[in-house]
Amino acid sequence: MTQNSLVGKLGRLLSQIPAKWDGRGSIIEMRDAGYPHWRQMEWIGFYFQFLCEKNLSPLMETPGPKYGKVEFDGLAEIPWDFKVHPIKDPKGKESTSVILNDSVAIAKAIKQFGRAGLILASGDAEYNDKSRKFQRWHQKLKGGLSNYEEERISRDAHSRLRKTSFALHEISLYLLDVKNAKKLGSFQEGFRNSDGSPRNKKACLKLGNISPIKTIKFKPSVSKKANSDG
Repeated sequence: MTQNSLVGKLGRLLSQIPAKWDGRGSIIEMRDAGYPHWRQMEWIGFYFQFLCEKNLSPLMETPGPKYGKVEFDGLAEIPWDFKVHPIKDPKGKESTSVILNDSVAIAKAIKQFGRAGLILASGDAEYNDKSRKFQRWHQKLKGGLSNYEEERISRDAHSRLRKTSFALHEISLYLLDVKNAKKLGSFQEGFRNSDGSPRNKKACLKLGNISPIKTIKFKPSVSKKANSDG
């Protein structure tokens, strides 16, 4: 299959993804389907992964190849990762950077396959209010606090606002190769894991530095199907 043919087919399948994600409905959908990540706090990323695994199954094998401890989300001729990008933070400030996979894993994938792919969903996230009704609902559904939350409370650390819904604006497909991967920034450089071992830095995509090869636009009023361009 040629690159253009693969991208076109991926685009058509991705255009069937719903544009409006309600937090409660999405989490229950994942739970009822037996998807293991429905308990995760950052549900929008896992819900997009869930949707991609379901919608792209005619073309894509999931999960993808693994490099060390880092696994790509899918494989369709090349490794692909699925990411979600809220275009604004909880304070309404525009976000223009996307944290990607482990830099070493991306480099190894490009070396082995010639390219690595990114499927990026961008849109507006709504956050729960200070009463944290959504957070309490999710905790009750899970059967109580997670180990992560219990550890956070013991440290008296701040609890982040949870995303309660997501309105999908567009899905962009990127191809990373030896040349344009040099335009990626880095994140967590010099960080260490909990056991003190060095943590590989993650790649960071500054939106606009690399052009997508295809973008699928979604209309806010449309719940099931999108219009595709480029």
